[in-house]
Amino acid sequence: MVAMSNPLMEQFFVKPSKPNTTPLIIPDIPLIDLSKPESKHSLVKACQDFGFFKVVNHGVPAKYITKLESEAVKFFDSPLSVKQKSGPPNPFGYGNKSIGRNGDVGWVEYLLLNTKAESVYPDNFRGVVNDYVTLVKNMACEIMELLADEMKLQPRNVFSKLLMDEQSDSVFRLNHYPPFPQFQENETNGRKLVGFGEHTDPQIISVLRSNNSSGLEILLRDGSWMSVPPDSESFFVNVGDSLQVMTNGRFKSVKHRVVANGTKSRLSMIYFGGPPLSEKIAPLPSLMEEEEDSLYKEFTWFEYKKSAYKTRLSDNRLGMFEKITAS
Repeated sequence: MVAMSNPLMEQFFVKPSKPNTTPLIIPDIPLIDLSKPESKHSLVKACQDFGFFKVVNHGVPAKYITKLESEAVKFFDSPLSVKQKSGPPNPFGYGNKSIGRNGDVGWVEYLLLNTKAESVYPDNFRGVVNDYVTLVKNMACEIMELLADEMKLQPRNVFSKLLMDEQSDSVFRLNHYPPFPQFQENETNGRKLVGFGEHTDPQIISVLRSNNSSGLEILLRDGSWMSVPPDSESFFVNVGDSLQVMTNGRFKSVKHRVVANGTKSRLSMIYFGGPPLSEKIAPLPSLMEEEEDSLYKEFTWFEYKKSAYKTRLSDNRLGMFEKITAS
């Protein structure tokens, strides 16, 4: 057993948050039922107020979820030497504890996959991943077209076409947070085990599903962290940085993180819907009101992605693309 004073282990823990001196009303996570026509209004409100919501009646059959989860469990249960044949990540492939290129770490092992047809996958993964990603991408596109309908944007595929494009730069990620035997003594001190550090997602939209282990937290506007109750039968959706820009800040890209519970493993699967590399990202002219100024400089997805790779997870990646307005 490794002593917790070991600085190599200490890097996986975060100190307790400062107590909030104002009474905190914990909000409910917006629940979107895709089978109901009135979900359009709720979707827009969720993207504006939270940047995060839960989706039910999503149309993704359970058998495709179960197949993928079964293959993922088999892969992560394999000997390390077997898993390492799919790494190191550059950026795709198998990674363990090190996240990105700039010093971020977490108590996580992962498999990052390109969704393009020519990508290299571990054995037995291509078919189940392709089936799952196709279904989840279709759900993401339905969500974005409902958003466009409610905001009266034309064409209604103004967002979804970027994901359906053959050159869409979308990725798929499997994260496994294994148990941590020394966790309990730190939990009593109020510290949390970092699985995946706080960050926003740079793409347009992210669709997440996990097993029934807790760990996902979102940052509320008052600066406190809210735990998201697990639900293996539903999906959770994040607004990405690119969608925040395209709506000129109307929709919020929410900062989130994963804290591992130490005693039970957590498995999550995330589809990150991104535009083609050459796509110009800027506020949509059809959304801008009269005399409304753009909050962001125009950039291509390639430029933003390149910039994001140079930052730490917790950095404000949009900061360098924000326009400075005279006060």
